[in-house]
Amino acid sequence: ALDCSRSMLAQDIQPSRLERAKREIMDLLDMIRSDRAGLVAFAGSAVLQCPLTLDHQAFNIFLRVLTPDFLPAGGTRLGAAIQTAYDGFDHQADTEKAIILITDGENTSGDIDPVLEQMAKQGVRIFCIGVGSPDGAPIPDKNGGFKKDEAGAIVLSRVDEKGLQKIADMTGGAYVRSVAG
Repeated sequence: ALDCSRSMLAQDIQPSRLERAKREIMDLLDMIRSDRAGLVAFAGSAVLQCPLTLDHQAFNIFLRVLTPDFLPAGGTRLGAAIQTAYDGFDHQADTEKAIILITDGENTSGDIDPVLEQMAKQGVRIFCIGVGSPDGAPIPDKNGGFKKDEAGAIVLSRVDEKGLQKIADMTGGAYVRSVAG
């Protein structure tokens, strides 16, 4: 599940959080050659972009085109991303299921605990990759410049490591922060 919200355009990670996340996913695909992978794009809503497949080349085609403009609703709904990924599984297959959540972790919408409890009950482990720095960075605005709050101050987006660690802990997964290499 890949975060495609505008905060993923922040450049505290070069060239941007989103581009780094895409590279992380391509590296992961190289490691899981015999496993099926699916792709969920999310921001204020979530969309199953690529259903589970062994065709990693097709997967990469879907991955490359993702931008914040792909999803019309702004914000970051982690619960919707997790639920959409879960809905994309083949529930008849007796295989282990895992969700890899790649995001800066700033959940802007709703309580995700009920979804996490459901995943834990179903045995779905969530592995979180945090993209961004704890110091934060400004969010580029569509019209140029940076996103500002009501008072006119530039909004800084920070990776929410505590929130992502909680998601991983509640589901028996793990959390790591994306670093170069």
